Amino acid sequence: MISKKRLIKSFLEMYNSIMFKKIGVIYKETLSFDTDISPHVENIISHSKDLYFHESASDAPDQFPKLSKDELGDQSDLIIVFGGDGTMLSTARDFIGYDIPIMGVNFGQVGFLTDSSENNFKKSIEDVFNDNFKLEERSFVKAEFDDKEIFGLNEIVLHSGSYAQMMKFSVSVDDQLIFEERADGLIISTPTGSTAYSLSAGGSIIYPNLKVWSIIPMLPHNLSSRPFIISSDRKVEIQVTSGPDKNAYISADGHSELPINYGTKVNISEKSDVLKLVHPSNYNFFEACRDKLGWALNVTKR
Repeated sequence: MISKKRLIKSFLEMYNSIMFKKIGVIYKETLSFDTDISPHVENIISHSKDLYFHESASDAPDQFPKLSKDELGDQSDLIIVFGGDGTMLSTARDFIGYDIPIMGVNFGQVGFLTDSSENNFKKSIEDVFNDNFKLEERSFVKAEFDDKEIFGLNEIVLHSGSYAQMMKFSVSVDDQLIFEERADGLIISTPTGSTAYSLSAGGSIIYPNLKVWSIIPMLPHNLSSRPFIISSDRKVEIQVTSGPDKNAYISADGHSELPINYGTKVNISEKSDVLKLVHPSNYNFFEACRDKLGWALNVTKR
């Protein structure tokens, strides 16, 4: 009798082996197809002839279909993104409803999300087509207010809208007031975002698959104010009560900035959709932290 565990493993192996037949490609607009992308495309088409480009790839050869976002989402089994974390963030938001795995190739500076490099892409794509990769799910955080919704993979940020001027706000969890604060703003970060803006604001680095948020006041006028971490299944409500401008502002991943009236209640929750991130088989989060954040292995050698 075949065990349930073995059946699941066999199914996943079969699923992965038929998973990636049609490949979508997106690359940062500042990159050149001939100079930057063409050598990697040759590696892709050695494994799959069904290759599509996003319509923004104006300099890609006409032999490759150029599709709209919706067409690319409907056609692709895997999307490969050439760029930095910013390109990856926008792609993740654009294709959130399509349930498509996304693989990032780093042409940027840090590259926490785009963890394949130009130099090792040939090996990485061979591994992907040989079912030798890691598939990881990353959660999104969303903010709802006044019949509006914005969401981000990294963070939601509320801020005063004025340089070096504070706003007053309150934070409640499960209808219980946690604190009132005067600060430049507030960051609600996902584990993915804990190595981004949150890190610069003094937030903790969080292992990516934990179901938590980090809530970080930005430059608070309070010596006892500290970031805190909370389960992402809690009900979080934020209310901005006053500030230097006629309204405060809210944004997601540095985009989608919207004005928000004082007194408005902002409800924070986890979005049901996830990002399916394709990693190289040797991916290790802590190694990425050491490499990209400069963590020392032996402090005695400093």
